[in-house]
Order: sequence, then C-alpha cells, then structure tokens
Amino acid sequence: MPPPHDLQGLTPEALAAFRSVANTHACPEVMRYLEQMEQRHSTIEATLTEARHAPLYSVQRTTHGTLYEGNALTYMQQQTAGSLDLIMTSPPFGLVRKKAYGNAAAEEYCDWFRPFAMEMYRLLSDTGSLVIDIGGSWEKGQPTRSLYHYDLLVMLVREFGFYLCLEHYWFSPSKLPSPAEWVTIRRIRPKDAVNCVWWLSKTPFPKASNKRVLSPYSDSMENLLRKGYEGRKRPSGHDISERFSERQQGAIPSNLLAIANTESSSHYSAYCREHGYPIHPARFPAKLPEYFIRMLTDPGDQVFDPFAGSFLTGRVCEELGRKWAGTEVQRDYIQGALSRFAPDAPNVLRYDKTTYALPGPCAFGNTDDVPLVPDGGRHRANKRPASVDAADEDAEDETGQKESRHEL
Repeated sequence: MPPPHDLQGLTPEALAAFRSVANTHACPEVMRYLEQMEQRHSTIEATLTEARHAPLYSVQRTTHGTLYEGNALTYMQQQTAGSLDLIMTSPPFGLVRKKAYGNAAAEEYCDWFRPFAMEMYRLLSDTGSLVIDIGGSWEKGQPTRSLYHYDLLVMLVREFGFYLCLEHYWFSPSKLPSPAEWVTIRRIRPKDAVNCVWWLSKTPFPKASNKRVLSPYSDSMENLLRKGYEGRKRPSGHDISERFSERQQGAIPSNLLAIANTESSSHYSAYCREHGYPIHPARFPAKLPEYFIRMLTDPGDQVFDPFAGSFLTGRVCEELGRKWAGTEVQRDYIQGALSRFAPDAPNVLRYDKTTYALPGPCAFGNTDDVPLVPDGGRHRANKRPASVDAADEDAEDETGQKESRHEL
C-alpha cells in the first residue's frame, strides 16, 4: 500500500502517529519522511515489476523440490500468499568489496533487501518463520564494524511487522582470523568467528519445538545427573526444583550454535573442481539449516531459499522430507549444485554428538609486559612480524577489507 502524498485529511491521531514514526527513522519533518516513503515505494514497485517479467527456469526437479535459475523476486511473485512455512537463507552479505556472488554494498543493503522483505512477509504463513544467516562487515579503511546487519533486523521488525523470535549466533570453530590486517598484522582486534542468524516470524507464536534439536549433556551435567541435585533457590533468584536433575532426552541447546565449517573436501567441492565450476564461497554447513528446519517445520512443509547458492538448504530438505524450492541467478553455481542431487550424491546430514571446547581468554597469566599499540593501530608497524602465519595472506592492503570467508 503506497504512503499518502500529503497530510490533508489526516486525523490528529494519524498525524501524531506519522510524526512518531518519522522521529523513529531520524526524520523530524513529516513531509520529508512521506517523500522518502513515496520514493522508496516507487523503487520497490519498479524492482518488482522488472522481476515480474524476468525469465525463470526450472533446472531440475527432485523428489521433494525444484532448483530454479532466476531472480527470487520473479519466483516469489508467482506464489500464493501464506504458502511458505519457512524461508531459510543466507543472502549476499553487505561487504565493502564486491564479491563474485553478487553482494550489495553495506550502505545500500536495506534498500536492496526491501522488495525481498515485502514478498517474504506476503508468502509466509502465520505460523511460519524467516531465518536469515548474515555475516558482519568492516568499515572501509578502519577497524570498526558496519551496522548494516542490525539495520536490516530493525527494518524487518519496524517497517514490515516481523517479530524477532530469537537471535542466534553461528560460531565456526574452524574460521580463520580475518581481516588479517587488523587481527594478525596490527593485532588490534580479536578474530570474528560468529555470524548473526535472525529468526523472525509474522506472529509472536510461530510453530516450533526445541525438543527436536536437543544437544548432548555436558560432562558437568552428566555428573550432576549421576549424583542428584538438591532443589534450592540460587543467589540469582532462580528457584531450581529437584526435577532439574531428572534425565531427559538431551539438553536444550543455546542460541550459540557451534558448528564447524570444514567440508572443503566434500563431494560437492570435488565435483566443482573436477568439472571446472566455481565453488560457491559463501556456504553454511548442513547442520545450520538442519537445526532450523527440524525445529520449525514438519515433514511435508514448504521451505524456500531465495539465495540458494549451492542449494545446500534444498539438499537438507530433501533428506528431511520437506518440500522445497530454491532460486539462484548465477548458472555456474547451479551447475555445481546439481551434484548434490545426483544419484550417487552422499547424504550431507551426519548424526554424531559433536562437541567443541571453547578455550577461555587470558590463559597465560600476567601479560602486562606486552605493550599496547600506542596509536591504536592507526599505522602499520614498519617490519612485518615473523610470527604472522599463512592466514595473513588474506591481507590485500592496509585497509584490512579483504574478507576471508573460510566456510563449507
């Protein structure tokens, strides 16, 4: 629905509401805000109209789904409102440098994403969920972070009416230090090892069950279960009952998802190398979509990945008996993805009780003899430290903006 062209005919209550919304978006003048909204609406409509007439090709049908070549907006506009139970995706990240997989610049990211958000909201069922895996970005030329992925989250909630069910953080133990310029050369930032994963929905109560995604008990919990637990109130005020020591099927997982991304020798990667297809550089591990698909959908539900890349979400859906569709605009990536659905393709889901030990920091006692970088790392040291390892080869220049996405 387009915004009003002016303030004529608005009730005092409506005008006050517009002023409140305009102030929320850092625009104190209501008319200026309406002009921005009208321009934004026109841009969205133009983008959707262009996509509506773009080609869309069904590349391959599988037992449960379809691989499509084309714009996700083209596909989405052909679907019935409320027909999707889960949208599980990792859109191109808003990086400072352009990537082969078609990312938008960080400052333009929300404008680029709005047409997708509009269609996502229309297509999701009232009990469905939207899950977005999105990595962070560094500001150009300095060791500070962009807020684009948080801006995206705020936009989805405030502009489109999504609810944030729970933010998750995907921790990849195998991720190498990057950007090397700030982490391993100037040594002024810790390594970034997490992606944000936004779980959103159209209502506060989408269908879900954490009983489907249980983790193994920790060693300390196993010890407590053996010895028993005397119920009492903790200093925090939590009243822990004796039932706390009753063994269940497993532990409720936290929203920190520790999943290594180390399948560089996978069937998919080997196929791409053998046939000369590019390996998609921005893939998440199978366990990440598995977690959300199991927790948020039933067998036979409809799942969609608008930025399918190597179609890993589709492959996971195939193994879990969910109906699915995925779209990808780059044909070379689709050609490699077809290997996931070949008759000899191995399953990507593995059922093991993998645990990761997360070492704590400050493990070497008094380190005050190590001087702090006096200028905060503004200038690179003249001599490259001998201790810099091979990961530093990701450094492209002094801006530290060559992103290193060592993933699946």
